[in-house]
Amino acid sequence: MTTPSRSITHRVRLLGRGLGSWRPTWRWARGVLRSFITSFLALGVTLWLLPGEQTDGFVSVATLAIGVLALGALLRPFLTQLTVLTGAIGLLLASLLAQALILGVALSVIPTLKPFSFTEIFLASWGAAAVAAVVNWLFDASSEEAFLGQLLGQAVRLTHRRGEDGPGVLIVQLDGVSEPLLRQAITAGAMPTVSRMLRQGGHQLRRWHTGLPATTPAGQSVLLHGDVTAVPSFRWYDKDQKRMIVASKPSDLAEVEAEMATGRGLLADGGVSVSNLFSGDAPTKVLTMSDARLPSAEHGVATFANSRSGFARSIVLFVGQVVTEWYQARRQRLRDVHPRVPRGGSFLLLRGLTTVVLHDLTMSIVAEHMARGKPAIYVDLVDYDEVAHHAGPSRPESIRTLEGLDRAIEFFTDLAAEVRRDYEIVIVSDHGQSQGTTFRQLTGGRTLAQVVHELSAQEHAERDDLDQSDEAWAPANVLLAGAAQSGKLVGAAARSAQRRRSKQPISPIEDRLVVAAAGSLAHVYLADEPGRLSRERIERRYPGLLAALAAHRGIGAVMSRTSRGTLLVDGPGGGWVELDDEQVIDSSGRSPLAPYGPRAADDLRSLEQRSHVGDFVLLGAFDRRLGEVTAFEELVGSHGGFGGWQSRALFVHPSTWEVTATGELTGLEVHSAMVHRLHQLGLRPGDAARPVSDPVVETT
Repeated sequence: MTTPSRSITHRVRLLGRGLGSWRPTWRWARGVLRSFITSFLALGVTLWLLPGEQTDGFVSVATLAIGVLALGALLRPFLTQLTVLTGAIGLLLASLLAQALILGVALSVIPTLKPFSFTEIFLASWGAAAVAAVVNWLFDASSEEAFLGQLLGQAVRLTHRRGEDGPGVLIVQLDGVSEPLLRQAITAGAMPTVSRMLRQGGHQLRRWHTGLPATTPAGQSVLLHGDVTAVPSFRWYDKDQKRMIVASKPSDLAEVEAEMATGRGLLADGGVSVSNLFSGDAPTKVLTMSDARLPSAEHGVATFANSRSGFARSIVLFVGQVVTEWYQARRQRLRDVHPRVPRGGSFLLLRGLTTVVLHDLTMSIVAEHMARGKPAIYVDLVDYDEVAHHAGPSRPESIRTLEGLDRAIEFFTDLAAEVRRDYEIVIVSDHGQSQGTTFRQLTGGRTLAQVVHELSAQEHAERDDLDQSDEAWAPANVLLAGAAQSGKLVGAAARSAQRRRSKQPISPIEDRLVVAAAGSLAHVYLADEPGRLSRERIERRYPGLLAALAAHRGIGAVMSRTSRGTLLVDGPGGGWVELDDEQVIDSSGRSPLAPYGPRAADDLRSLEQRSHVGDFVLLGAFDRRLGEVTAFEELVGSHGGFGGWQSRALFVHPSTWEVTATGELTGLEVHSAMVHRLHQLGLRPGDAARPVSDPVVETT
C-alpha cells in the first residue's frame, strides 16, 4: 500500500518534472494575456460598482488582477484535493467560496487596497465572475469557449499523468434530436462540426426507427441494454404493485433496470454512464437516474467546481438563461405564436439548470473520464429536448441549443485528438419530437384523464399532474435523490423536496380507470382487475367508452385486444382495423392507422409484446396537413406515440463500422452494431468466451 508520504513525494517529483520540461509558447502567452485582461476588467467594473472608494486607480486593480491569477493557479489544485476529501458537501462549499477565498487572500497581500469585509469580498468575487462571463462572451461570441478551453487543458495534463491508451468509443446521445432535424440543422449551418464529420467521409448518418413508445426510457433500454419489452411508455401502471411507475423517479428506474439487466449491457466492461436514465451495466455510473447518487468529486466534479470558468460561470449563466426564457416566452405571447404552452413557473429554473449547470457539469465529467482513458463512455445531452418541449421542436430557441450541442461534439473531437486513448465518436438519439396543440387546449381545459372518466360516467381524478411533464424534472430529480443520501441537513431538505415531486400523477383507487399519459401515447387500466383485460370485458364494464374515445377530436386511434387475441384499432367515423400476426383487416378502407404511416401496424404489434401495456391504448390525433400531433401533456413539443418526426432517431457512426443493414435501422440493430464494434476493438472481454455472430440483419 502506498503511504501518504510516498504519495506526496511522488507528486512533488511529478511537479518538478513538469516544471523542468515546461517551455513558454505563444499560445500560452496569449492565454495569460487574455486571462489578465478579463480579470482586470471584471475586477475593475466590480470594484467601481461597490459603494465608496475601493481602489487607488489603474495600478492597484492591475496588481490585484495579477495577484488573483497567481493565487488562483496556486490554490485551486489544493482546493480541488480538499473537495475530493470532503465529498459532496465540501464540493458545494468549495464551489461557493473558492472565488471569495482567492480574492480575499489577494486583497490581504496587496497593500494598495483598503480592507474589505467578508460580505464585500463575497459580493465582489461573484460580481467579478458575472462580469468575466460577459467579457468572455465579447471575446468569443460564445460563453463556452473559455470554459471548454480550460477543460481541454486540464484533461490534457491529466491524461499525461494517469491516462490509459488503446482504442475507445465515446457515444454522445443528443436527446430528442430527430434524424430529419439533424439534416435540417446541417443544411442551415447550425451544426458545422457534425457537417464536417459527414462531408469528409469519416462518418455516416443513418436513421433508426424507435417504434412505440418513442421515449427516452424505451430508447435507452434498447440502446444500452438491448431490451425491447421492459418499458411501455414514460409512465405506466403496475397492477401487481398497484402504483404508477414514472421514469423521472430514480427508485422506479432502479427497479426497472434490475428486472431487465443481464450484466452484459453496452457498458459492462469498464464503461462509464454519464447523465443517463439507465446504466448499460457500467461499473462507473455518474448522474445516472437508476443509480441516483451525487457524483463524487473524483469524477471531474471538483475540477468543475473550482475552475475559474466552472461553477461560478455556470451560476451566472444560469441566471441569464432564466431571463432569456422569460423574454422568449413573452415574445411568443406578444406575437401570438401557435401552438404554444405556458413557459413560466418551474421551467424558468429547469431550463437554466439543464442547459447550463448540468450541461457544464456533464462536460467536465466526460472530459475527466476521457482523460483517464475509460474504454467506453455513453453520455446523454438533454439541452435540446428540454427546450423543445416548451418552445417547439423547430422554434428558434430550440435550434439555438443545437449550436451548443455541436460545440460539445467539437470539444469531444478535439479532446479525443489529445488524450492517450484513441476514441471513436458515435452520435445517437433516443427519439425525435413532434409539434402540436395539446389535448387540454383542444378540450377547453380538460385533461385526458378527465375526459376518460367523464365518458365512463365516473368522477374525474381528484388530482392531475400533467401540466408539467415529469420528464422535465428528470435532471433535477437525480440531484435530489443523490442529495437525499448526503448529510443530515442537506439530506433532509432534499428528501422533503423529492417527496413533493414524487407524488403519483394520478392516485388510483379501487373500481376506477387509471390513465397513464406520456406525450401522444396513453395507457388506460382498469385498476381493480388483474391482468390484461379483453375488449369484450372492457365493453361490459363501460359500454360505448372505446367508441366514444375514438370519436374524440384529440384522439386518433384506440387499441384494445379481443378475446381471440387479435388487436382491434378503432378510429374516428366508426372505422376500425383488426391486426393479427401477419395481416391487417380494414373495415371500410378508411383505416385509422393510415395517417401514421406504413409501420404503424407493426409498431402496435410490438407494443403489445411489452410489459404492463394498458387494457386499452390511446394515440393522439395526427394532422398530416400541418405535421402536428396532439399531446396528452402540456408540451408543445412531444414524443411517445405516432406522427411527425418523434419516431425518427439518428445514428452517426464511423464509416469503418460494419453496419450493413439497408433502410431504417431498428434499436436492436443499433445496439448490436455498437456491441459488435466494442468486441472488435477488444473492449468486451466478457464476450470472448462465446462466438459473436453478425449483429446487423439485412432489412428491406
